[in-house]
Amino acid sequence: MNTNKSYKSAFIFLTSLFFLWGFITVLVDPLIPRLKEVFELTYFQSGLIQFAFFGAYLLLSIPAGFILSKIGYKKGIILGLMIMGTGCLLFYPAASSRLFVLFLLAVFVLASGMTILQVAANPYVTALGSEETASSRLNLSQAFNSLGTAIAPAIGAMFILSDKIKTSDEISLLSEADKEVYFAAEASNVQLPFVAIGVFTLILAGIFIYVKLPKLLQKAPKGGYLSLLKKPSLVMGAIGIFVYVGAEVAIGSYLTNYFRDMNLAEAIMNSPTMKSISEWIVGSDLAELDSKAIVGAFVTFYWSGAMIGRFIGAYLTKILDPAKVLISFAIGALLMILISMNTVGFVSMWSILAVGLFNSIMFPTIFSLALSGLDELKPQASGILCTMIVGGAIIPPLFGLCTDTYGFKTAFILVLVCYGYILFYGFMKRKKPVVAS
Repeated sequence: MNTNKSYKSAFIFLTSLFFLWGFITVLVDPLIPRLKEVFELTYFQSGLIQFAFFGAYLLLSIPAGFILSKIGYKKGIILGLMIMGTGCLLFYPAASSRLFVLFLLAVFVLASGMTILQVAANPYVTALGSEETASSRLNLSQAFNSLGTAIAPAIGAMFILSDKIKTSDEISLLSEADKEVYFAAEASNVQLPFVAIGVFTLILAGIFIYVKLPKLLQKAPKGGYLSLLKKPSLVMGAIGIFVYVGAEVAIGSYLTNYFRDMNLAEAIMNSPTMKSISEWIVGSDLAELDSKAIVGAFVTFYWSGAMIGRFIGAYLTKILDPAKVLISFAIGALLMILISMNTVGFVSMWSILAVGLFNSIMFPTIFSLALSGLDELKPQASGILCTMIVGGAIIPPLFGLCTDTYGFKTAFILVLVCYGYILFYGFMKRKKPVVAS
């Protein structure tokens, strides 16, 4: 009884972390269209923001597993939160100096802290109960992660995307006094949300010092990583995490640019229903906002779909074979992308936003399926799986490069391939029916 109560308390505290890093991950997305205009970047160059963010997972996931085995999961969570808070505070000097490299550094430090949290929290949640319901528990925690991702686009639209960015030629025409005023206003739109989150994260780190967590997954068998690389199910799952995160982030990062490319800001302004939706999300008259904010407000539906889908998925993966649920959702994502590629206007917009709903169960389901049956090797397996979150660093810049070369519609072929692999993985992991002998 006490164990179950301890598990429930731990689950609640850990789920709060899922919310936090979901919120922050998506708040990085509005930086792409903003910094693209501030520094006059190509789509490929602006994709380096996600490269810096998700590159941290490649470099630090396995070292994070080693650190956790030495200091324990509770101290690891506190360390991760402190690094995250530091990364958020670095946005203040980055915005003040208007140096792109400092933005990349701030993003990398922020993601480094999140890497430690991810390596600890994902396997921890799967271990807080039976293995049969691991997918359901992780989907429920990830649902609150998606709640954070659903709220973040509105905050990004209100603060990061709301003002009009001047070109270098326009800035050169300003007086020194006007330049100073403009740069200060431009910087504050980025500084305010990230500094506030940084302070909150550091306070949360202090709170976790007093949180009691049950001791789980503390063993670290020697040679674990080498033995895991010989397990095809884990390796295939790791590839699934790579392509899923890459595809999800590629779509989410470029939605604002994709909608602007289709000139949807004007269409939204001319549609009373769509205009009222956008104004409700950003809480402001659209006439006062840049087109980035007008279309960027709708990105919240992409991440809200993921939140709704994960609450549904927590139930579906409890009563159905998780692999079969994964197959169904992968097919849905593929269909929505194909519709968006072959249509224009609001049909194209709503179909690509609907991909968020079908994304919902993919990460937690792939993650739990890959960890199935690994027992004491789960910490090392989690390090390998979290390393493959680096897909978010590789695929978005490639998507940007394809967009620069061929346009958005053709670039979506890249994410179709990603979801095609997830469909394949689902078929490989589905439970085979028992045949009577």
